[in-house]
Amino acid sequence: MSSLGVHSEFRKLRSVIVNRPDLALKRLTPDNCRELLFDDVLWVKKARQEHDDLVDAMRERSVEVLDVTDLLADILALPDACEWVLSRRLDRRDLEGTLPDELYKWYSAMPPDELAQRLIGGVVKNELPVMSNSLSVQAKDVHDFSLPPLPNQLFTRDSSCWIYDQLSVNRMFWPARPPEAVHMAAIYRFHPHFAATGFGLGGPPDRSTDSSTLEGGDVMPIGKGVVLVGMGERTTP
Repeated sequence: MSSLGVHSEFRKLRSVIVNRPDLALKRLTPDNCRELLFDDVLWVKKARQEHDDLVDAMRERSVEVLDVTDLLADILALPDACEWVLSRRLDRRDLEGTLPDELYKWYSAMPPDELAQRLIGGVVKNELPVMSNSLSVQAKDVHDFSLPPLPNQLFTRDSSCWIYDQLSVNRMFWPARPPEAVHMAAIYRFHPHFAATGFGLGGPPDRSTDSSTLEGGDVMPIGKGVVLVGMGERTTP
């Protein structure tokens, strides 16, 4: 049985997964922020300072702090894990004719740290190493996304959550968010830190086969085997 888990909402915090504000939040503009589920653009430098202060405070209290980008970079150094992630993130249906084979080679050749940054931070048209003859691609502005950013990866509790000693990688409601769950599923599947848990996950749930959704912010293990689950827009009955 795994030694990891969340058994209470108020007992001592021992380990936590966070994601430091970075490129994905810098991609927010007044034109795209609402589509990416933010009410406005953020002052990223200030957000990063406040995040670092929180991380320092937790570490001073002996809390183990893990970062999604670092965990993702670790597993992207593993060929099997890298292929698993890219095959799910670089869906041909989402690339709109942007030469998926060439892009796959480009991403695969990146150093793991840079690849993790781009998978979370996104890629815009003028950053691409190749150009397609596709009209849909040529019609894009140079700052339009080829790979959309994931600014909501900041909210690490939504895409996966622990319910006592069991793990849920969640089917996200908003279209901007399912790739977050791909990253978390890969981390739990391939990262050595979680290898002893026995959570060899096949992947996050597929929206095409089930319309139900769940996000971890609505899930609260409150102790003694009891779980509160809020139902609403993001979590269906």
